[in-house]
Amino acid sequence: MQGKIGLEEHFALAETLEDSRPFVPPDYWPELESRLLDMQTRRLALMDQYGMEMMILSLNAPAIQAMPDAASATDLARRANDFLAAEVARRPDRFQAFAALPMQDPDAACRELERCVKELGFRGALVNGFSQIGKADSMFYYDLPQYWPFWSVAEALDVPFYLHPRNPLPSAAQIYEGHPWLLGPTWAFGQETAVHALRLMACGVFDKHPRLKIILGHLGEGLPYGIWRVDNRNAWVKTPPRYPAKKKLGDYFRANFWLTTAGNFRTQTLIDALLEVGADHLLYSTDWPFENIDHAADWFDAVSISEADRLKIGRLNAIELFKLKL
Repeated sequence: MQGKIGLEEHFALAETLEDSRPFVPPDYWPELESRLLDMQTRRLALMDQYGMEMMILSLNAPAIQAMPDAASATDLARRANDFLAAEVARRPDRFQAFAALPMQDPDAACRELERCVKELGFRGALVNGFSQIGKADSMFYYDLPQYWPFWSVAEALDVPFYLHPRNPLPSAAQIYEGHPWLLGPTWAFGQETAVHALRLMACGVFDKHPRLKIILGHLGEGLPYGIWRVDNRNAWVKTPPRYPAKKKLGDYFRANFWLTTAGNFRTQTLIDALLEVGADHLLYSTDWPFENIDHAADWFDAVSISEADRLKIGRLNAIELFKLKL
C-alpha cells in the first residue's frame, strides 16, 4: 500500500541517545545509534521504498520523563521540540511532530504543549510513561489530580496524546528479578503502559473531558484481549465498580483510545484489536528505528483485512485524527 502514515517513529538527541542503548545487544548499538540520529537520509529512503508518505516523529524513551529535576526536564523538552520543528520544516510533506513534554511540572507541560501546537504546528504529544519528580526513585502517573488541568488543555487544543512505554523503576520491578529478559518490549513495556491506561480510564478524567484522545502503541499493549475481563470479572457478584469513573472501562477504551500497529506485526492481534475498537480507531506505525520498516510494511500490505480497512488504518484515520492536509 502506498501513502502509509506512521506515528510511532522515533529520533534521539545527543543528550537522550544513551537512553536507548539498553534495548539492543552491544553489537547492535552502532546500527541503532545510526538509525536514531538520522533524520533526512536513510529514514526517507526506507519510507520511499516501503510506501510510507509520512512519519509523525517523537523523541526516544524515557528521555524527558526520566529527569527528576523539573527545570532541566522543561529545558530539554523545549530544545528537543525546537530541534524537531526545524527538521520537520525541511520536509513538512514527509514529517510532522509530536511534542516532548516535561510532565514533572504540569503547568510547564501545558505551556509547552500549547507552544508546540499553536506556534510550531505540532500534531499532539508523545510522553514516555510515568515521570520521575524530585528524586530518581519516584513514579508519577497522569491520573493524579495535579494533571487534570493538563488534560483540560489537551482537550481544548483537540490534539492526541500518545502514551508510550517505559520500564518500571528497579524499586517497582521485583516481579522481574532474575528475569531481565522480561523487561522492555518483551513484556514490561506493555504491562506498565496498560496499567497506566487503565488508571486513566478509571479515574474519571474522560467523564470530565469526553473529547480527550489517547493513543497506545503495539496494538493496545494487550488491552484489546483483556478489557472484557477487566469489566466482567466475577460477573455473578453484583457490586458496583470501586473507581470514580461513571462507565465501564471498555466504554472509554473504545471511545477515547486509538491503537497503532507499532512493533506488533501479528495478524491475529490486529483482528482482535479491530473487533474490539473498530477499524476507525486503528492506525499504522512501525516503531522505527527499534523495529524494521520493511517488517511492518510487508506484513501490513498483505495482512488479511478488507482493502477499505487497510486504507483507513494505513492512512485515512491518521489524516482525520491529526487534521493533515495531504
